[in-house]
Amino acid sequence: MSRILSAVAWPYANGPRHIGHVAGFGVPSDVFSRYMRMAGHDVLMVSGTDEHGTPILVQADADGITPRELADKNNRLIVEDLTQLGLSYDLFTRTTTGNHYDVVRRMFARVRDNGYMITRTQMSAISPSTGRTLPDRYIEGTCPICGAGGARGDQCDACGNQLDPIDLINPVSRINGETPKFVESTHYFLDLPALAEALGEWLDEREKSGTWRPNVIRFSQNILEEIKPRAMTRDIDWGIPVPGWEDQPNKRLYVWFDAVVGYLSASIEWARRSGDPDAWRKWWNDPDALSYYFMGKDNIVFHSQIWPAELLGYNGGGARGGEPGDMGELNLPTEVVSSEFLTMEGKKFSTSKSVVIYVRDMLARYQADALRYFISAAGPENQDADFTWAEFVRRTNDELVAAWGNLVNRSASMISKRFGEIPTPGELEDVDRELLDAIAAGFGEVGDNIAAHRQKAALAAAMRLVGKANQYVAVTEPFRLKSEEERPRLATVLWTLAQAVADLNLVLSPFLPHSANAVDRIFGGEGRIAPLPRIEEVTDLDETDRAYPIITGDYTDVPTWGRHDVVPGTPVAKPKPIFVKLDPSVVDEELARLAGE
Repeated sequence: MSRILSAVAWPYANGPRHIGHVAGFGVPSDVFSRYMRMAGHDVLMVSGTDEHGTPILVQADADGITPRELADKNNRLIVEDLTQLGLSYDLFTRTTTGNHYDVVRRMFARVRDNGYMITRTQMSAISPSTGRTLPDRYIEGTCPICGAGGARGDQCDACGNQLDPIDLINPVSRINGETPKFVESTHYFLDLPALAEALGEWLDEREKSGTWRPNVIRFSQNILEEIKPRAMTRDIDWGIPVPGWEDQPNKRLYVWFDAVVGYLSASIEWARRSGDPDAWRKWWNDPDALSYYFMGKDNIVFHSQIWPAELLGYNGGGARGGEPGDMGELNLPTEVVSSEFLTMEGKKFSTSKSVVIYVRDMLARYQADALRYFISAAGPENQDADFTWAEFVRRTNDELVAAWGNLVNRSASMISKRFGEIPTPGELEDVDRELLDAIAAGFGEVGDNIAAHRQKAALAAAMRLVGKANQYVAVTEPFRLKSEEERPRLATVLWTLAQAVADLNLVLSPFLPHSANAVDRIFGGEGRIAPLPRIEEVTDLDETDRAYPIITGDYTDVPTWGRHDVVPGTPVAKPKPIFVKLDPSVVDEELARLAGE
């Protein structure tokens, strides 16, 4: 058994999340975490809403509310959406808690005191109309290195080089299109060159492990070649105060410094709420613990360079040495699991251009497991993928409804009608054993693929077994076994089907937790195959006048990964369909809605 940290990217709280977001960080991390729990590992899955930075200020101004009011509103929306999707967080919290502020400031102070935060004067981009600092990512222009358009102020996606906003050719603000003004300002910089050798050694070790996706490890190693200090503070009044600069209220820690520390602070908050304040150390101080970070590819640099550098700086692991703080030596990521981008009907998701479907709207009209299935089967695992309504309808109807849903329904219907309970089998024939042996072997194939972050391959293997089970029905024809002499054979076939469905339900449960529980209930179980998350209203641990919702759950009582023998005599009632078949008209309706008609 291993301790496994599932560190899931923090959704930004400037608005509700769309399905492209959860395709990158949400569903893949949940499938992995659910499987790992069933495989016997001790999993801690944490995240929360990222609530600081200029975009929050900009949106709050537009809405006529304070930044905290905006963060509170969107935090609750996101919590509700991710819970409905079934993401099994041990703790989903937020970056505006007293606990988070404390952990971030402790982290910063130790990195600084170890010598890895240096002060420099730089030219900061300011919005002429508001006087506020513009975040690097909200400035776009032409890359001065490769000449590509659409380069951001922190990075050019075309060539992968790190940039400063002032280096961009013809820079403009993504917020309002104005040309930014550059003014001189003093800031703390993370001294990445002093950490470069240690970072390089760590990445080389990760490459030798052979587990990282090739695009992620190559990109991460390439950005080391042009490494330079990165600013970790900003001229802004919304964020975490800078330790030592409390007399400068308009200096705050850069949102991307505090956001990545969230993985650690959320683990600490979880431990404090569990009644064992030091429990988090099992995942962060034990060198044998494993940690997997889930995100979209636009966040690779922060998780394969900035966050590991901060951890090395805290640990005293760079060229200047140093000692860890009171949180002890902290583990670096085992793997950065980055997905590519999901587009929609061939276009990049864009809220401003209405090329979007929010998670909330999707789940209001369609089953959560239908969305989870599409993302797992056709999502942007290792290359960009396109969500189309035609493909969503096809996969829902042809694969979920016609293949898996039909197998469950007709198996349960025949058992209910002919026996009312799971029958006692007679002697198995070769055809029975072949099906059960194939599914038993499938646990290994599906599980190994999930563990290696090949979820498409895992789900495809599971659905091939569903096809085998449907073929078994076609070959054995239990619906024709009607005479009394054939009843023993009928009992054996239907018992085989009950066992096959139970096995396949477990295999599919990390992908389809809601329906897994429904299938279990049909076959006489309690519907607890895949524990679901819940929302709890809590009081801030350090600022008791504040309250907020968290996502949490009890995921300890899960079935082990592998065969669980069905019990003859277990009642089986007449089933209702598990999945909703979609009318083809859905495609035209949704395309019209997308077009604003």
